[in-house]
Amino acid sequence: MKKFFFGMIFLALVVLTPISAMADVDVKIGINIPLPPPIIFPAPPEVVVIPETYVYAVPDVDADIFFYGGWWWRPWEGRWYRSRYYDSGWNYYDRVPSFYRGVPPGWKNDYRDRRWKGREWDQRRIPSGDAQKNWRSWKRNKHWEKENHWGVREMDRRPPGQQKKYQDRYDGPPRGGGPGNGPKGGPGKGRPDKGNKR
Repeated sequence: MKKFFFGMIFLALVVLTPISAMADVDVKIGINIPLPPPIIFPAPPEVVVIPETYVYAVPDVDADIFFYGGWWWRPWEGRWYRSRYYDSGWNYYDRVPSFYRGVPPGWKNDYRDRRWKGREWDQRRIPSGDAQKNWRSWKRNKHWEKENHWGVREMDRRPPGQQKKYQDRYDGPPRGGGPGNGPKGGPGKGRPDKGNKR
């Protein structure tokens, strides 16, 4: 009887030990998200404000780089990155930023043609340091509406509600509103910015 009893205890220990050892295993899965390649600027870049927005863009590089809300933003290979600096410190941002819905896909062509929705666009180049220092007060004080309507001659001066209806008809649906609407078909969830999730 003693042998049977000790045999059962031994068998229980053998059977239960792997289960308890497995319970202590911590499984971690890391996802390595690559960072975009650096862009070398010989001097701090100048930006232009995209008409009808408070989004600032670097027009003279092949990549899209935007400044909005105190952050520099950059789409790359279907993902978004942001940084406090235009040339380094990029971190992955897990959604399409909300400001991007207001950026027309052909803004660089408009910039090159010096036209905005068929009207002459007198672009004002702004040192990036000035945009970083003044973006908040410019937005609060509606600086670009008062400053010759973003430099677009004969800009539609109807009340904002009527202007929005016109823009929707002209531009079509907003960008980044659903999956697959991000840059190059990347993920676009259209959620509001709530900070970096990483």
